[in-house]
Amino acid sequence: MLNLPDVHRLESYDISNISGTDIVASMVVFVDGKPSKKDYKRFKIEELTDQNDYESMAQVLRRRFKHYVNQDSGFSEFPSALLIDGGVEHARVAVQALAELGLSAPTFGMVKDGRHRTRALVTPDGEEIGIASVQAVFSLIGRIQEETHRFAIEYHHTLRSRRVRQSELEKIPGVGPRRRELLMKRFRSLSGIAAAETGQLREILPKDAAEAVFRHFHPDKEETT
Repeated sequence: MLNLPDVHRLESYDISNISGTDIVASMVVFVDGKPSKKDYKRFKIEELTDQNDYESMAQVLRRRFKHYVNQDSGFSEFPSALLIDGGVEHARVAVQALAELGLSAPTFGMVKDGRHRTRALVTPDGEEIGIASVQAVFSLIGRIQEETHRFAIEYHHTLRSRRVRQSELEKIPGVGPRRRELLMKRFRSLSGIAAAETGQLREILPKDAAEAVFRHFHPDKEETT
């Protein structure tokens, strides 16, 4: 359908963010039609403070293929084709990012319909390629797009949760980076820290710091040991 000599390794990319915060990207790899999870990669977008999917995508691809040029571990294979979540502009951005490094690869945008389901592929030149008539291809592209989106969303949620709990713990006097790390290692989550009694907190923190943590989450509750 795409006039490709080989589709051994397909790499798919997606961007995830909420209102420009915690912008991340996913790289998902399918080898011979099956997900190769050992080759998945996640990227945290750097030096961008607003929502710009095109620049985010360009940055990710530059970083990924600079690693390829350097033959860095985990990036040394070159894809048979790139599948980019989005339309023709996303595909054009991808082609340009590779061209800056003297590289090229067949590139296609994965287009969704009004119900957010994969509808077609599109070339950087704007040629739309319908895939619905071939069920096997339609199912494969849909699965790749869903997997790429899932992997990006999971990483976004991880970073956002980490930022929220870090921000909350930074409000507590006497609890610096090392103590925040100890709290998260022991209680696993912000809710776990909030549920801890003073006696449990004292097992890993000095008395004053433990009491400060307890008071932060329970300002109207008597301390217990």
